[in-house]
Amino acid sequence: MFFNRSWAEFKVGFGDPNGNYWLGNELLSKLTRSGRYKLHIDLQSHSNPNNWYVAEYYTFRVLSEAKNYRLMVAGYSGNAGSFNALAYHNGMMFTTYDRDNDQQPTNQCANNAGGGFWHKACTRAEVNSVYDGIHPTHDFSWRGLPGGKRLKTSRMWLQCK
Repeated sequence: MFFNRSWAEFKVGFGDPNGNYWLGNELLSKLTRSGRYKLHIDLQSHSNPNNWYVAEYYTFRVLSEAKNYRLMVAGYSGNAGSFNALAYHNGMMFTTYDRDNDQQPTNQCANNAGGGFWHKACTRAEVNSVYDGIHPTHDFSWRGLPGGKRLKTSRMWLQCK
């Protein structure tokens, strides 16, 4: 479970930029607070790997660590489904296995999903988790994706406006 990392690791970033990689919440916060970037997400369907879907968010901000890297996202466009899975997490604080900021009183979403994210109760966009075949509601997925929610690949990056 590559993204099952601590708060400190998500803060500074980790991984290989040519593979599994997280830029780091501190840098995400510094870059996005200016409002000059939008978020672009490419999603490859597991059921049909020839299909790629796009989700773009015109507004994407990650607040400071003092605010637990709270997510501010709006302005969805793309073909990743009408459900707008990431908007479900709007306003949420970042959660890792060692810092529980989700809205789930009895479960720890980062533990269940296997990765840190802006979990709510728990998630609709699970791009930092893995499919383990055990937890049918917690897997590498994007709720509302045409042709099924399971993902083969996801890529997220910032684009200048």
